[in-house]
Amino acid sequence: MTAAPGATASGPEWILRAADRAAAAWKNGGGVTREVAASPPGAGMDDFDWRVSLADVARGGPFSRFPGVDRVITVVEGAGMELEVDGAAHLADARYAPFAFPGDADTGCRLLDGPIVDFNVMTRRDRVRATVEIVDADRTLPTGPGPGPEQLLVLVLRGEATVGGHTLGRYDAALLDSGQPADGVSLGFGGPDGLAAVVGFAPVTRP
Repeated sequence: MTAAPGATASGPEWILRAADRAAAAWKNGGGVTREVAASPPGAGMDDFDWRVSLADVARGGPFSRFPGVDRVITVVEGAGMELEVDGAAHLADARYAPFAFPGDADTGCRLLDGPIVDFNVMTRRDRVRATVEIVDADRTLPTGPGPGPEQLLVLVLRGEATVGGHTLGRYDAALLDSGQPADGVSLGFGGPDGLAAVVGFAPVTRP
């Protein structure tokens, strides 16, 4: 099959396949991270507006600090962890339950029962705000001009899904923006076990 302009053999450029992601080791050796997407494209850890990633956490320890950044973390594999954020304990022992905390807080984790995989959303606090919703039912995702998010990222967490007619497997993603149809893009699931994270990114408005 020949790919269309702006596309690859695996789909258009807004389809982000899990198989195409490179793993990068943490500085402390506690795991590896795989970037799903970032804005602006090609941004590093010091200059992103937002960044989405999946992390394999092999052992507990301190989190890196990110001044001026807000984080939402969701356990997607494993028994979970206990987080300590600025001295306060938070139990993250349920899968698919987003937990928000400031990235500049003094944060560490203790794994409850072996390695985990978590889904991370980071936003530069003075530039972008994010919402993270876990969905399991078909819907139309709002795109195009309007009051909704400026960008939407869909990440399949379980089973299979279709986004705009393209089939996505586990950990595949789709990044949608105002270039998509003005009447929205369909999200559907291939079976009762389908589950996805829908992340909305909107610019911070100043008075």
